[in-house]
Amino acid sequence: MLAEALEHLVRGVVDNPDDVSVRDKQLRRGSILEVRVHPDDLGKVIGRGGRTASAFRTVVSALAGREGARVDFVDVDRRR
Repeated sequence: MLAEALEHLVRGVVDNPDDVSVRDKQLRRGSILEVRVHPDDLGKVIGRGGRTASAFRTVVSALAGREGARVDFVDVDRRR
């Protein structure tokens, strides 16, 4: 549920919504949501001074409740 909600939010911000993917990784310390976007959209997802990324983390934290979840924005360069 958290991955789908975060993916929906991120798709609303980027120019290439088809390139957005969110993967939920379960680890010992909780879950990590890995967000991958088109390299041109990485700046939009992070935002000025990290404000947009912080807002995404706040929303996910509120939705996760006690379980908690971390959000990681993965830098993927498609030119490699």
